[in-house]
Amino acid sequence: MSAHLSIRKPSPDAIHAFLRSQSTLNFSYPSVGATATTPPPGYAIDRARIKLGQGQQTFEAAKSALETWTHFRLGWVEATPLEPSIQVGNVVAVAAKAAGVWWLNACRIVYLVHEEAPIIKSGFAYGTLPAHAETGEERFLIEWDPRSNAVHYDILAFSKPHGPLSHLGYPWVRHLQKRFRDDSASAMLRAVTR
Repeated sequence: MSAHLSIRKPSPDAIHAFLRSQSTLNFSYPSVGATATTPPPGYAIDRARIKLGQGQQTFEAAKSALETWTHFRLGWVEATPLEPSIQVGNVVAVAAKAAGVWWLNACRIVYLVHEEAPIIKSGFAYGTLPAHAETGEERFLIEWDPRSNAVHYDILAFSKPHGPLSHLGYPWVRHLQKRFRDDSASAMLRAVTR
């Protein structure tokens, strides 16, 4: 099973039904939690890091934006969690429009990040479920280094194609993954500079 395709944007009811159907399924990859340590071999590794600004106010604004899925409000990509809070085990639908088609993908929150020293960190990772065009994991992190006062947004992901369409269109999928990282970083910058 891979991502669900539709020529129309999925309705909220359709997304929630999709999430309920995925909520009891296992992850579609064996290295669950590997973005917290070392991504496994055999996957494409992606990383994006951008400085958002300085200080506690920027950190709090970025943390709030991450917790409300602002980094996914991109026009062509949206995230819809089944539950409003970001908690381990919650499932999330990622809808992406590409080539005139909506792709609906399922993920589950793998772990949360809350660290206080030496660098203050807040974030989470999610991993793919069977109804996803890719297989792998992605971590989203806000970091505030009190020594330099710098605040960064950091994405780390490992992935590979899952399903025949992803294999056939893999160069295009890689292009979309890069576009997501760039657009997500821009959305976070906008969120902290309002």
